[in-house]
Amino acid sequence: MKKHVAIITSNVIISTKNRMMAMNQEFLQWQLLIVSLPSNSTTLRMRIWRALKALGCAALRDGVYLLPSLPAREEQLHGLVNEVTRENGTAWLVGVHARSNREDESYRSLFDRREEYHDLGRSLADAGQALAGMKPQDIQRTLRKLRRDVETLCAIDYFPNEVSAQTQAAWAAFVQAAELRLSPGEPQARYASVEQRELVNYRGRLWATRRRLWVDRIASAWLIRRFIDPEARFLWLQSPAHCPPEAIGFDFDGAEFTHVGPRVTFEVLVASFGLEGDSGLVRLGAMVRALDLGEGFVPEAGGFEAVLAGARQRLADDDALLAETSGVLDSLYAYFSIDPPLT
Repeated sequence: MKKHVAIITSNVIISTKNRMMAMNQEFLQWQLLIVSLPSNSTTLRMRIWRALKALGCAALRDGVYLLPSLPAREEQLHGLVNEVTRENGTAWLVGVHARSNREDESYRSLFDRREEYHDLGRSLADAGQALAGMKPQDIQRTLRKLRRDVETLCAIDYFPNEVSAQTQAAWAAFVQAAELRLSPGEPQARYASVEQRELVNYRGRLWATRRRLWVDRIASAWLIRRFIDPEARFLWLQSPAHCPPEAIGFDFDGAEFTHVGPRVTFEVLVASFGLEGDSGLVRLGAMVRALDLGEGFVPEAGGFEAVLAGARQRLADDDALLAETSGVLDSLYAYFSIDPPLT
């Protein structure tokens, strides 16, 4: 017979998007998970241990774990409570509150990720030194592995500091260096305002970008055909110098639409045509920026990168690549448009 489970939940609602700001406030609320597992269930013990590690829980002692109070994390902890009780164990999820600055700092110190960031920084430095001798498939494999490492660590970094910022900068630099190897001719950002355009002037046009499409170019081509110019025709250039004067260039230096400030070409197109009110496109743009520049943390980015890399390996023709990837982008757009977003 299952035992009763006592659950005391937090009254503080902290948005996941704003967690970095919320995490810096004094006297945070915390979630304390107390677990007692059946001694004869090795499989359950390993499953719960892996889940707690993935959440970045701090172990106070065997069977007692601490996390900052966040809605998404609290929901996951509730899931663990339910799983334990289904297997005839006992679990309590208790909301606790630091009583002083000293106690609050003591809790926070349990989540110091400096050593993990130092290890990741060394991996980035080693990969950067080896980059020149790598084949394209090796670069993509390394990018995927390091992206997983970065995203995994960022997901449990509840109190970012200067070390995490430095590592994020090193990751962004590595992504840019890798992209230059994979796709020569990546545009340099212009620093100017984004000019507003009228859709009526961009219908039935010829659009041009560099061949062998990658993240920003393929997402931009999908955006153009889906939201800007349904009758768009595309020209895939061997070199931007071969762009004909009648074509609208995008995502190369000197193109009509390219990187502006911190925005990648996809985001510039969204802003240029007044589409920033579409939350699905804004969130999709954040994913493109994360992949193209290594900036920000978007959990779905690694999956899209893997799908695109596999499709590009299979399909040498850019029209076929765009056609196949458009369905994936349609689905991601639908997912990102969910309000509130899924967690």
